Amino acid sequence: MLTVSYQALYRVWRPQTFADVIGQTAITQTLKNALITGQTSHAYLFTGPRGTGKTSVAKILAKALNCEHLVDGEPDNTCEICQAINNGSLTDVIEIDAASNNGVDEIRDIRDKAKYAPTVARVKVYIIDEVHMLSTGAFNALLKTLEEPPAHVVFILATTEPHKIPATIISRTQRFDFRRITAQDIVTRLQQVLDANGATFEPQALPIIAKAAEGGMRDALSILDQVLSFSDNHVTAAAALDVTGGVTTSQLGSYLTNVSSRDIAPALETVTSLLDQGKDANRLIEDLIDYLRDLLVYQQAPDLLDELELGLMDDHFKTLSTDLDPEQIYRMIGILNQTQQQLKLTSHPEIYLEVATVQMGQPAPAPVAASEPSETVDQLTKQVQQLQQQLQQLQQPTAPAPKARPAAKPQRKRHLNKAKIYPILGAATKHDLNDLKGIWPDLLNILSVTKRAMMNISEPVAASADGVIVSFDYDILVERAMNDDDLMVELKKGLQQLTGKQPEIVLVQTDEWPVVRKQYLEENGAPQTASEKPAEAPVVKTITDMFGSDDPNVTIKND
Repeated sequence: MLTVSYQALYRVWRPQTFADVIGQTAITQTLKNALITGQTSHAYLFTGPRGTGKTSVAKILAKALNCEHLVDGEPDNTCEICQAINNGSLTDVIEIDAASNNGVDEIRDIRDKAKYAPTVARVKVYIIDEVHMLSTGAFNALLKTLEEPPAHVVFILATTEPHKIPATIISRTQRFDFRRITAQDIVTRLQQVLDANGATFEPQALPIIAKAAEGGMRDALSILDQVLSFSDNHVTAAAALDVTGGVTTSQLGSYLTNVSSRDIAPALETVTSLLDQGKDANRLIEDLIDYLRDLLVYQQAPDLLDELELGLMDDHFKTLSTDLDPEQIYRMIGILNQTQQQLKLTSHPEIYLEVATVQMGQPAPAPVAASEPSETVDQLTKQVQQLQQQLQQLQQPTAPAPKARPAAKPQRKRHLNKAKIYPILGAATKHDLNDLKGIWPDLLNILSVTKRAMMNISEPVAASADGVIVSFDYDILVERAMNDDDLMVELKKGLQQLTGKQPEIVLVQTDEWPVVRKQYLEENGAPQTASEKPAEAPVVKTITDMFGSDDPNVTIKND
């Protein structure tokens, strides 16, 4: 029987304490301070690029919340709970992949189980990875738990795409944004890993790996794993380039030198040779853009380039930084950027790379020189002067000619359905209206995109237990909404989901609402007698029930 004992480097070197986390000092220090002072939150949101430590920090936080011997906010990793979390056997720390568990039923199951106290640990921790993959219904189910969480539960949500998470969820969490790890920090970590494993390396190889990782430590360790296997436990620059598909700085410098000197033939040969070696066309363009960016920075502010980038400079780089002016570099970057977009739509990248090479080697178009005003310009100038004179004549006051009175525009028919509006007004209360306004943003989020766009300028103005009156700013939208059966179905289903009821929905135009409200009060309010106190008059009671006695728009006045 074959047993697999080897573990990938990114698993072996996963951080086990906050101090082990690379490049996220602000986040780890904040969490440690919260643990020391006992001011931890019930819900956290970790956002940032892949491989920057979101899940690792979530597990460390879960250990710290339950560690039996917490020291300065750090878990000891020796107590039973820490060891159980490390080997994944503690049932009170639950990891969920939202990409495959994104339905309402899964989140409702979490909500139901969260009510029960933890079996061993002090705090039950739910770590939901890629939380942006949850459906709209699942987010609504999760929102209910985040609003009123049990005291023994902590939620840690992780995502690479925070813009896909509803604002109602984000507002109920403490958000931490993980940043890309710098190339220098990645190189330092890779050196530690290689030294611990007794592997040898060329100093030029590690920056190549760090650059290819694009700020992700997990990606850097995975690439290092491949390079070690490829080069028999010795990391070389050549092996790193082969694994990452990168190009040496010397090759990039030679190519750009040929292009800038308009020696196109050897530049085209370089492109063909690199693609024949299996280099990725997109990666080649990215490397060229990075190289040109370094040229610009070196020309304007050389101190901004770090030691890694300065170490990769050669004679080509120094020559190009002198020979190329910024305008030429801007033009080359623009051509490469356009080519990169075109590569997404083709299966023959070599053609576009060759075209870009020829374009960059061509002289920049000469600026159009300013010429003397032509005959056409003179004619246009005269015409403008004539038009200005005519305009002045027209603006002079003259006796007004009698004008026929325009026909009155037909007024749009008001959409007032008193048979439905009056029963709602009769039972309307301010409490029902406030409750409805509280869930109105969530109701709009449930709607489809097109329906939500129509309802964004709507507002509930009255509500009872069985009915809702909604006003629109524009009369035409009232008509469209009333005739949109799908919209009314979505609204009722949304209210059913959020309140457990499907009230009658009546739409009015904003300008019509005060009119119909006044008509209702006139038709249903009883006259006040001398023996009645103002607060006891039926019409006053009706108004205060609907809008509240503390409403600034309601004034009770004794005449």
